[in-house]
Amino acid sequence: MKPVRILGGGPAGTCAAIAAAQAGACVGITERSKFPRHKVCGEFLSPGVEDALNELGLWSGFQELRPARIRRMRIRVGGAEKSAPLPATAYGLSRYALDAWLWNAALASGMQPEQEGPPNIITTGRSSQSRRGGRLFGFKAHFEGPADDAVELYFAGSMYVGVNCVEDGITNVCGLAPEEHLRRNNFDIDTLLRRDRALQERLDPLRQKWDWIFTGPLEFANRFEKSAAVYLAGDALSFVDPFTGSGLLCAMLTGSLAGRAAASSVPVQDYLRRCGELLKQPFSFSSMLRKVAETRVAGPLLRLAPANILFRFTRPSVF
Repeated sequence: MKPVRILGGGPAGTCAAIAAAQAGACVGITERSKFPRHKVCGEFLSPGVEDALNELGLWSGFQELRPARIRRMRIRVGGAEKSAPLPATAYGLSRYALDAWLWNAALASGMQPEQEGPPNIITTGRSSQSRRGGRLFGFKAHFEGPADDAVELYFAGSMYVGVNCVEDGITNVCGLAPEEHLRRNNFDIDTLLRRDRALQERLDPLRQKWDWIFTGPLEFANRFEKSAAVYLAGDALSFVDPFTGSGLLCAMLTGSLAGRAAASSVPVQDYLRRCGELLKQPFSFSSMLRKVAETRVAGPLLRLAPANILFRFTRPSVF
């Protein structure tokens, strides 16, 4: 087994480290951030996370974090709403808790927190080529108040907001909006959210814990079919539109695949081909749904679309 060196210590990087160590590799990792820390993220772990974590021997440890159990989905586009039970239990866990836990699990597997030499797995480096004015930015804050077992999505043109509980009864509110939309409102998220009556009613019983944090610019892209000299995983490989709620699961899956592939010297193109098989469907389907959500026909189509189809086609194809 050759040494495995990883750049990026988020969920993809730490899952890669654990998988590579389990395959017998000597693993080093470089991460610029210090854990724990908050990060703009939907903090939603899609059904399938149990299988992904079980494969790494981490499921029982995850349960000890007492993540929120999410059993329902609710989507609202204009005046139209779709509610349905999820096909299996999903979970809500803050990145503050998740990243720190996975980092410690990777350390326990034998990972070294500093590396020398160039990485052969890269899990960070998401970037945007969009021009100023047309870029997308994410925002997030935590709230206290009544808990719920639903993951909720509120679409308003080119902006959307996701709401779901995480551990300790906290509600995560996370959204995405075009730069010009935010600038016209002086990046005042509270004013923007109050303009959506349904969202305002949802948030009225809650109390905001801290100020909004932002990230961006963001660009949805993938590198399944591009040649690469290293194994790419997580956002460095594919950044799927966050409204699907599959981002964290995809990061764990591709990270685990990259760790095993690097430890066993699987050709990079073979690894990328496998990732494409897993992720092309949710990437393509979510891109189509996003375009539809910005049109006038979105509400009527939402009423007609079966909830199980909306959910299934935005998941990695392995599930």
